Amino acid sequence: MIALMLAGVCLLTCAGQIAQKLAVESWRGGERGWPARLLSPWLLLAIACLGGGLLLWLLLLQRLDVGLAYPMLSLNFVLVTLAARALFREPIDARHWCGVALIVAGVALLGLQS
Repeated sequence: MIALMLAGVCLLTCAGQIAQKLAVESWRGGERGWPARLLSPWLLLAIACLGGGLLLWLLLLQRLDVGLAYPMLSLNFVLVTLAARALFREPIDARHWCGVALIVAGVALLGLQS
């Protein structure tokens, strides 16, 4: 159950970050005012995902020590990196991939504790 909740928090947070990027990308070149921008479907989706992630995070913290749970959220860096590469064709250099590998290794080590 804890693993599913952690995965849910990571996925919702990642989706929220991607939706934020899509929101600001949709604002480019448009002459839309701030009220229209703030009601952008992508921005509303970002708020919903991040809000859902927050609520799930609070439930997770009832069951898991914050010292263990919080470092596991670093998986968001991995997910956002993969999504940025796939969706936005962002270049990712070797140093970045090494960082991703270190994060995955660190989370795996922490996972052995629980």
